[in-house]
Amino acid sequence: MAAVGEKFPETELTFITEDQPALKSSAEAFGGKKVVLFAVPGAFTPTCHANHLPGFLTHLDAIKAKGVDMIACLAVNDPFVMKVWAKDTGALGKIEMIADGAAIATKQLGLEMDASAFGLGIRSRRYAMVIDDMTITALMIEDGPGKADISGAESVLAAL
Repeated sequence: MAAVGEKFPETELTFITEDQPALKSSAEAFGGKKVVLFAVPGAFTPTCHANHLPGFLTHLDAIKAKGVDMIACLAVNDPFVMKVWAKDTGALGKIEMIADGAAIATKQLGLEMDASAFGLGIRSRRYAMVIDDMTITALMIEDGPGKADISGAESVLAAL
């Protein structure tokens, strides 16, 4: 499992844009930057949609004022769902949305969970991390379903 002090894995990430999804390596996207990355089990799922993502939109300016270059949201969803979710929530153009459709990055981080009992398959655990030039400097993982306290925007602000 990912840990503070470790490097973020070298992997390909699918970023959502106004046009077509853009593939970038994690090094290209995060190298030389201070990034807040938070992950959700799924777009439009109750806690993700009503609590987790909105908190980062609300605190966007305060987080960036702490020297953060990028705020990104990762979910094990396809890029088309992520684009609709980004547009629906007003996140498009404010928060970098990352589609991890096959859970490749999620598995490389060791932060996957099996939500098959809920009809969702393999998904990401809910977490937030601070990445400074590809090194994980803070990691906040939720310990139960339906919560976004430990990994919420206010906790991230306190960790910065």
